[in-house]
Amino acid sequence: MRKERILFLCTGNSCRSQMAEGFGKKYLSDRFNVYSAGIEKHGLNEFAVSVMKEIGIDISGQTSTKLDDLDEKEFEYVVTVCGDADRNCPFFPAKTKRIHKGFDDPPKLAADSKTREEKLVHYRRIRDEIKAYILSLQTSGF
Repeated sequence: MRKERILFLCTGNSCRSQMAEGFGKKYLSDRFNVYSAGIEKHGLNEFAVSVMKEIGIDISGQTSTKLDDLDEKEFEYVVTVCGDADRNCPFFPAKTKRIHKGFDDPPKLAADSKTREEKLVHYRRIRDEIKAYILSLQTSGF
């Protein structure tokens, strides 16, 4: 049976979509080939890598990718994980189901944090919210 393809799309493919890809590969890979991309390419966020590693998921080998750079161009599902990507989401064929599930932007939340640990609190919260969402997809049979 051919696996369906799911894409997690964000503005810069540095944090939220990268975490979603990591969780998707862990929890959805029996059904999906999992991808992430951005409208732009901002590089992999070191704090996202760190908080995912804390829970045993290594995303350090993932790369920040623009949608145009993906080899795969057709997806059964596209999940936008930020408002900007939802507003600026490119056209996908009619068969693609587009879903928006926005999450707060950890770098913006952490901008005024004084220490690394204060920053990580914000990243952990968003990580845990993304995990809960991915687990809900696993059980929903969407």
